Amino acid sequence: MAGAGIFMCILLLQFFISTALCNAGFIFTEEPSERAGKSDGYCSRILRAQGTRNEGYNEFRLRVEGDPENYQPGSTYRVTLYASSPAYFRGFTLIALKEGREGDKEEDYAGNFQIIDEEDTQFMINCPSAVTESTPRRRTRIQVFWTAPPSSSGCVTLKASIVQKRIIYFQDEGSLTKRMCEKESLYGETTEKPLLDCCACGTAKYRVTFYGNWSEKVHPKDYPRRANHWSAIIGASHSKNYVLWEYGGYASEGIKKVAELGSPVSMEEEIRQKGDDVLTVIKMKAQWPAWQPLNVRAAPSAEFSVDRTRHLMSFLTMLGPSPDWNVGLSAEDLCTKECGWAQRVVQDMIPWDAGTDNGVTYESPNKPTVPQEKIRPLTSLDHPQSPFYDPEGGAITPVARVVVERIARKGEQCNVVPDNVDDIVADIAQEEKEEDDTPETCIYSNWSPWSACSSATCDKGKRMRQRMLKAQLDLSVPCPHTQDFEPCMGPGCSDEEGSTCTMSEWITWSPCSMSCGMGLRSRERYVKQFPDDGSVCTLPTEENEKCIVNEECTPNSCLVTEWGEWDSCSATCGLGMKRRERMVKMPPPDGSICGAEVLEVEKCMMPECHTIPCMLSPWSDWSDCSVTCGKGMRTRQRVLKSPVELGECIEDLEQVEKCMLPECPTDCMVSEWTEWSECNKSCGKGHMIRTRIVKLEPQFGGDSCPETVQRKKCKIRKCNRDDGQGQVNSDEKKRRKEAREKRRSKQGEVLPRPWSSWTDCTKLCGGGIQERLMTAKKRLKSTQLPSCKDRKEIRACNVYPC
Repeated sequence: MAGAGIFMCILLLQFFISTALCNAGFIFTEEPSERAGKSDGYCSRILRAQGTRNEGYNEFRLRVEGDPENYQPGSTYRVTLYASSPAYFRGFTLIALKEGREGDKEEDYAGNFQIIDEEDTQFMINCPSAVTESTPRRRTRIQVFWTAPPSSSGCVTLKASIVQKRIIYFQDEGSLTKRMCEKESLYGETTEKPLLDCCACGTAKYRVTFYGNWSEKVHPKDYPRRANHWSAIIGASHSKNYVLWEYGGYASEGIKKVAELGSPVSMEEEIRQKGDDVLTVIKMKAQWPAWQPLNVRAAPSAEFSVDRTRHLMSFLTMLGPSPDWNVGLSAEDLCTKECGWAQRVVQDMIPWDAGTDNGVTYESPNKPTVPQEKIRPLTSLDHPQSPFYDPEGGAITPVARVVVERIARKGEQCNVVPDNVDDIVADIAQEEKEEDDTPETCIYSNWSPWSACSSATCDKGKRMRQRMLKAQLDLSVPCPHTQDFEPCMGPGCSDEEGSTCTMSEWITWSPCSMSCGMGLRSRERYVKQFPDDGSVCTLPTEENEKCIVNEECTPNSCLVTEWGEWDSCSATCGLGMKRRERMVKMPPPDGSICGAEVLEVEKCMMPECHTIPCMLSPWSDWSDCSVTCGKGMRTRQRVLKSPVELGECIEDLEQVEKCMLPECPTDCMVSEWTEWSECNKSCGKGHMIRTRIVKLEPQFGGDSCPETVQRKKCKIRKCNRDDGQGQVNSDEKKRRKEAREKRRSKQGEVLPRPWSSWTDCTKLCGGGIQERLMTAKKRLKSTQLPSCKDRKEIRACNVYPC
């Protein structure tokens, strides 16, 4: 026993820290001698190690990124082992075991670890399933990757031990243990498991509603206050043969345009090219700004249908501004195992990365990812500058929620288990393909909705729908009409039996529009069967009533402006919508949301539509820029191809946009000359100067600047030695003579000396002058100089204008 204890001390010396551990009093379960050298035997000894425990073990924690309770088979997770300040640890051991296993066998271990930093972590030599420290030193955190085991592995327990000085912490339950069970896969959630065929009957109609929750209050870090928005939502109901996007896949060109630019155009083209694999194209408008209260702006929604072969739904929308971040659903299966249609799906969403741009912040500059990477969900540990960064690896707070609700079914249903919701069986025939004898050489747009009846009374009238002839591939084959008419009467009129509307039951009331006090709520119903004569159903499909929430509360008090004028009708003919707004002048003093309505929308009716959409040629190429340098304009045109007699075309035939060429050269600009300065001598020959300043430096190859200082000679009068009265100053004459004799006695000559300092400028601004002098010193008589007089220099100063 003593020999076995020494052997284990040596092993712990190698893999934990130092000889101090041998004095910690560890106890190990004795193993058979024939297994002492095996790695699994050594791993099991690690698991059964016991030592001094400290009551404060909660200062150490094992955490899996996102704090998941379940793991996705084959997915990779970031595992962090850290100490709360001021604690630290010197050594550690980390393993992953299948639940209920002892670790005696290799198959007891679950998943695989991956080393992130080799300076911090390594695999244990005698236990390759475990991760330990590379070097024993003080540390507060280590990280490794753990890849979950394949399907049918059951629950897994991640366990860690911490070594700090002579103390080892090991918790079977607590902060150093993490238990996770296998996540049950949903249809459409992963492409690793093939989607099952749908066994449901008939068709179903759904409404998808998108609730954005990306706001400065919920996601405050670096939140972009000005340009935050959700791009237009684009998606489809489709078959399992078509995948719009998926984690682990690569973004198509359409996905890239949505992810980086928020443009759904290319994505919609890709969807429509899939033909019979797509049943409904899902589209919703962009939202500016990204978040507003629901009493100010309703959450965007759209309706779509599914059938047995096209029972999946996918969509996406860009988080803007961002490098290439989006949210959405991928291949959400609405067909149940019981051969029915799902009644309601609710999903909270975190953003995902399209793998096409390398940015890490909302407003990172464009930097393409080369080569392109796979689509993946963002995590809180992607980059310290990320707005979603969390050093502890916590879950990202969802930025949106999507709700998919079944609103109607059509046709015979074959549920194994009956639904507990009595659906409205609505008419969704418009989304089914109608029988059409249109020649294949004639390419049309879809039919427009039926117009309002031309008769507002019980007299017979007509209503119309129209479509546009896009192309006629064979001129010898005539194309059918582009307008379709059918009889109708005004609202409430019917002259035939059986020409009545069959309505559904009312659906449940919506939530009250106010959270406090009196508000409004609404409910809807749908037309189950239209009148046989084709007339419009006049029975109401929507009801509104007042509702009161918490009568004792005080409604939000806020001041609002008067209503503005109604906008123009959204339609130039037929039925449209108009709106008016008012502004909040003073919000509630308690900081809550103003309860007053600030937007009103109502229907408007314009004259009946008769004109046919015009046919236009493609746009021409853009013209050359109107300038040769700098900012200009360019244009492009298209021409009207449909006959004028079909109606007036209101489409633009010309477009104009700005263009930018290299900057134009800018020449130097200088000011006017100043007045000439006074002569710098009081007699004899001198000079005077004038100056000008540079007002604009030359740019982009413009002409350089001319001179800014000019001089000219000046002569006032001839200098005279007398004092102006004709009398020679004898004392001055005597002094000069003595000076000359003194210089001769020394038999020397002058030698130039350095320049003196510049004098102060004669003006503070507007151009002045400065002077400096060079005096002389003696030199040997043998050296001859042409002149021994003092020298003077003058320069301009303070040339800037006053």
